[in-house]
Amino acid sequence: DCDALLSLSALPWCKCNAVTGWAERESRASQSLQPKIGSKEMQREETLASSSYSSSRTIVPPPEDAWVNIYQSLLPQWKSLTLSRSHQSTIPISISRVNQIDAARLDIEMSAMLKEQLIKVFSLMKPGLLFQYEPELDAFLEFLIWRFSIWVDKPTPGNALMNLRYRDERAIETRGKVRTGLEGPGLTVTQKLWYCIATVGGQYIWARLQSFSAFRRWGDSEQRSLARRAWILIQRIEGFYKAASFSNLLIFLYTGRYRNLIERALRARLVYGSPNMNRAVSFEYMNRQLVWNEFSEMLLLLLPLLNSSSIRNFLRPFSKDKSSSSAGDETVCPICQASPTIPFLALPCQHRYCYYCLRTRCSVAPAFRCSRCSEPVIAMQRHGGSISNITQKQ
Repeated sequence: DCDALLSLSALPWCKCNAVTGWAERESRASQSLQPKIGSKEMQREETLASSSYSSSRTIVPPPEDAWVNIYQSLLPQWKSLTLSRSHQSTIPISISRVNQIDAARLDIEMSAMLKEQLIKVFSLMKPGLLFQYEPELDAFLEFLIWRFSIWVDKPTPGNALMNLRYRDERAIETRGKVRTGLEGPGLTVTQKLWYCIATVGGQYIWARLQSFSAFRRWGDSEQRSLARRAWILIQRIEGFYKAASFSNLLIFLYTGRYRNLIERALRARLVYGSPNMNRAVSFEYMNRQLVWNEFSEMLLLLLPLLNSSSIRNFLRPFSKDKSSSSAGDETVCPICQASPTIPFLALPCQHRYCYYCLRTRCSVAPAFRCSRCSEPVIAMQRHGGSISNITQKQ
């Protein structure tokens, strides 16, 4: 009973302690939340204040000539960049010298083929009619090639086969997102016209002048005559042109630019038309032709050194068709295939030969065999002669 009374008396005190502990915890939590709430309110107030300040502040526009001042300040820098870019070297490219020379050679061969076909058209006319007009014919063909190739911004047939085109080196495009070094415009109209004048007109005038001076015999005239002076001037101009062409050839072999003086004067450079295109010319036929040409020259050198009769006589015993050779006409010489003028008989087979043929063969080949029966010839006898006329082979 005493214990029960003590427990009942302690219940109100525990309840009071629990209530007081809960109150303390609530007060602490409220105190910890007050600074956070206060800081958020302060930030909100500051944001509102700054926004109200910025809205209240007026934006002043720049003056109308501000861009002019900025442009004037940046103009020297822009000019320096442009000047440095204009002096900037282009991408160095190397064009095959063999391709360029082969292209020129192919153009010459094509002109020769066209000229040959054109001459065949006039083959039934008076002989020598086109000879006096040969310079005009060459100029006409060269003009046709120029008209349908360079004038219409297309490569010549030789350049097309070698994947080449003309480019104006005076106006190379240095700007561009992707540059391969092959960019650049083609020839201008002025360059095309000067190219035609130099190649077609220049060659025609020079050929006609040379033929006229040779026909008039300017070189055989008197020493101080006008024709003689003109002849000397022509020879000097020709010598100077050849020297300049040779110098240009050396420069071309070193740098790979400008095959001739006309291209160098016009700054017309040959570059690849497509950077990823191979040459369209196959050297298979050329290699085969070279092999057979060398083989034929070797045979022409060796055949005179070989004795055909000895080889034929050596192979005759192995021949299967012996009856046909023996059944041939025995009235002719088997060596020269003609009727013997001075007939002689080969012994012991007694086949008839020319004296010269039989004597020559027996002298050259001591072991000479008859061309009809392949028997060894040990002596020779005049046809219809006696036994005393037998000539021993020496």
